[in-house]
Amino acid sequence: MAILIRGARLIDPGRMDRTGDVLIDNGRIAAVQDAYTHPAHLEGLEVIAADGLWLTPGLIDLHVHFREPGQEHKETIHSGSRAAAAGGFTAVCTMPNTNPVNDDPAVTALILSKAKEAGLVRVYPVAAISKGLKGEQLVDFGELKTAGAIGVSDDGRPVMNSQLMRRALEYAAGFGLMVISHSEDLDLAEGGAMNEGAVATRMGLGGIPNAAESVMVARDIALAGLTGASVHIAHVSTRESVAAIRRGKEEGIAVTAETAPHYLFLTDTAVEDYNTNAKMNPPLRSNQDREAIRQALADGTLDAIATDHAPHSIMEKEVEFDRAANGILGLETSLPLGLKLVREGVLSIETLIERMATAPARILGLETGIRVGLPADVTLIDPKKEFTVQADIFHSKSRNTPFEGWTLQGRAVLTVMGGRITYRG
Repeated sequence: MAILIRGARLIDPGRMDRTGDVLIDNGRIAAVQDAYTHPAHLEGLEVIAADGLWLTPGLIDLHVHFREPGQEHKETIHSGSRAAAAGGFTAVCTMPNTNPVNDDPAVTALILSKAKEAGLVRVYPVAAISKGLKGEQLVDFGELKTAGAIGVSDDGRPVMNSQLMRRALEYAAGFGLMVISHSEDLDLAEGGAMNEGAVATRMGLGGIPNAAESVMVARDIALAGLTGASVHIAHVSTRESVAAIRRGKEEGIAVTAETAPHYLFLTDTAVEDYNTNAKMNPPLRSNQDREAIRQALADGTLDAIATDHAPHSIMEKEVEFDRAANGILGLETSLPLGLKLVREGVLSIETLIERMATAPARILGLETGIRVGLPADVTLIDPKKEFTVQADIFHSKSRNTPFEGWTLQGRAVLTVMGGRITYRG
């Protein structure tokens, strides 16, 4: 069925910012005009009045955990896809720390099969760098690429062996696979449950210093420079990491990086009441780090916002703080939080959409936008829609969010993937 989105503000960063009509037909964008008059042959055309709404390229999340296979009590590919579509996302990259680990073409194929069955978002599996995420032996990148993997990462654990990481960068480059670095020095982080600092001292908890992240960021940028390969740094949380990424880019090294919404809004004070829903890895940092992350996102040092959507059940969260699982939900609050940055003057709306749609597509080597002939992956946003975050009505199977009770303004009201409506708010 054809869809006509009429009268929206069309925001395609670097290409378009104007009011107009968009016709979607046969899964693609068929027309972009100031005022479209549809021909009679388009029977069953659904017309969506979008005055006051914003139409953007479909949002893309470079970093999610859908837990399937093996931890379906936390999330499934279907429930995660529902949450993604509700958040305005048309594509996501799933991390490999499933059970079994996605280090085998059969697991990659299973993920793609389940994603096709759900049919709500495009799922791009990220496979493991090392067998079992053990950091000892590289997996067969060629087989995984053939099976449908878009990149490799040991996310959830770092590759501590520098020689292995060097070989991974070289090997992946030959297959056109992106390498995503979980930058963490396990020796420096050992025994830590939150950010190292005054809050951790008051709470009597072991701390994780900024250097546990930044020394590994610097290492992997150096290895990218050594090999001539590209590296993508995941979930950046510290000002020292930002400085290392900025230097790498200035030196012409092929490094890209992402941060997550929680590092843009929260600090380690969010865990003062032993709130395990604010426990994550890397941990929430200081106010200085948060401000550095915001500035780096605004100036382009950080290329993208990615949620690091990490569902956990009550069993993993309602325990002692140092025993609780790391991670929070992100898909259904990411866009509204991003729009809060726009209202606060940190980003323009064009920059926000670039960081959440255009840049992730570029990093993945995808073509996206509001242009005739492209696949119809678009997100319709109501910038004035106010709501209160309520985890119990999330589409995700889990409820672990630190944003419960926050009043936010602006959210996706329609998500279209491949010309089909996958979410209608």
